[in-house]
Amino acid sequence: MDEQQPGYQTIFSQLVGAVAGRGLFYYLAIASIFIVLTCSAQTSFVGFPRVCRQLAEDGLLPSVFANRGRRLVFSGGIVVLAMLAGALLIVFSGITDKLIPLFAIGAFSAFAFSQIGMVAYWRRKRGKSAREKLIFNALGATCTSVALVIIVVAKFVQGAWITLIVGPGLVWLFWKIRGHYQSIAREVDQPVKLQTGKLRPPVVIIPIDTWNRVTERALRFGLEMSDDITALHVSSEENDNKGLREKWAEKVEKPARAAKSAVPRLEIIHSPYRQIYEPILKFVRKREKENPDRLIAVVIPELVEPHWYEYLLHNIHGAGLRALLFLQGDRRTIVITTPWYLRET
Repeated sequence: MDEQQPGYQTIFSQLVGAVAGRGLFYYLAIASIFIVLTCSAQTSFVGFPRVCRQLAEDGLLPSVFANRGRRLVFSGGIVVLAMLAGALLIVFSGITDKLIPLFAIGAFSAFAFSQIGMVAYWRRKRGKSAREKLIFNALGATCTSVALVIIVVAKFVQGAWITLIVGPGLVWLFWKIRGHYQSIAREVDQPVKLQTGKLRPPVVIIPIDTWNRVTERALRFGLEMSDDITALHVSSEENDNKGLREKWAEKVEKPARAAKSAVPRLEIIHSPYRQIYEPILKFVRKREKENPDRLIAVVIPELVEPHWYEYLLHNIHGAGLRALLFLQGDRRTIVITTPWYLRET
């Protein structure tokens, strides 16, 4: 029967219906077959994450694949496998018969590569036993390789071409990932001594929108690190800054002088085109050039909502600025977030 035509039934459905009719036993049998097939998928969801873990431990996949989740399984591999399986079903319109060539190619590829690997292994060994095993593995490699070529040629139009693209593409991706990890290791894993000479407090920059309790906490945290503190406000209207300057003089400068503490500076940048990120980044780069021998600490005040959906009600300037500082910042730039946890209402 054609899977794309209405009224399609599997072979099992036709056999059970012909033998026992369409009564209770039919539905029990179909449900049992469904449960068995569902449980058989466990093989892939157990084996694939473990293979990904081994590749991740060898530096061929992201390290997240080697981490166990809350249920003591490799969650990264399970999630990726579920997404890939869903994508295949969507691409092939849910017609499982079209997936059989991919399954056959995957199975015989594993057989052929494992046999070829054992041939290479036994070639490095000596002795009569190794030669005998080499012959058997060479025979297995030949048979499975021939079968693999036949399947690829016969089923090429029916989807086998996908494996010819995905297979080499994955190998290329694995080597690129390993090269990335190796380049990082060469740069950061070199043993160095702790540099204790010429330690100076960092230059602190705190982007602010207005004066409130969130800003006050960030400013108080900055005072614990350094005496060189600049609160940076980006404004699109020059006439709207008078209120902020008055609050700053009353709520910040006056208490700081009374306590004989460092007085944080307020820097207001006019942005006529309503740009927010670029003026802050330029100011940070400017302070980097002015202080070549000091760290630049950017303290970002940020609200933490009790519910995830409440983040849609607030702007995400803090997250965007943090990402841009990571991408464009200097090695001397440190990004710190001071969260203000909102009470659940």
